[in-house]
Amino acid sequence: MPDLLQALKSVALSFMKDENKTPLHIGEAMTCWVFLALIAETQVQTEVGINSTTDPELRKALQEAVNMFQTEKERISCFMRSEGIPLPPLSESKPISDLNSVPLGVKLTDNELANSLKKKLTMAMGNCAEAAAHSIRSDVSLIWAEFLQEHITFLLTFKSLMRKRGWLKVPPLYNPPGLPQTEK
Repeated sequence: MPDLLQALKSVALSFMKDENKTPLHIGEAMTCWVFLALIAETQVQTEVGINSTTDPELRKALQEAVNMFQTEKERISCFMRSEGIPLPPLSESKPISDLNSVPLGVKLTDNELANSLKKKLTMAMGNCAEAAAHSIRSDVSLIWAEFLQEHITFLLTFKSLMRKRGWLKVPPLYNPPGLPQTEK
């Protein structure tokens, strides 16, 4: 997938040299602002999850997510500053703490942590796809495509961990009326 994305990026960049000089439209600016606020808050909440889980695989996945969010936060912040878009107020990162000091009534279960991150990643992916579709400037669309690809790649491996641990919430199977029943 990264090779395909790189090829598309190279082709798009060759067509849009002068296009990037046009100002962003208000929707492009707004999607940047909303996305930065979303991933910054998700990063902080994921750091809290790292501080409260004992599952080593979940801790590793949460740390990978935090690293991804930090990188995306830096990239979108830099882009926003270069375009003159004000940054939203952001929460500070959480320090590493002793997970045994977190009271049980406050601590989320591993299942809750995993599903919360999956839900927020799904929201972020929807934001990326919608932002790419609404963007006029190709360079902006490429930013969203890159973020979307990063989230999809992370979520594919994360869902494997969730499935392995029994945390993945699966809706009931749909059997439309008239569908022939297969024998087991």
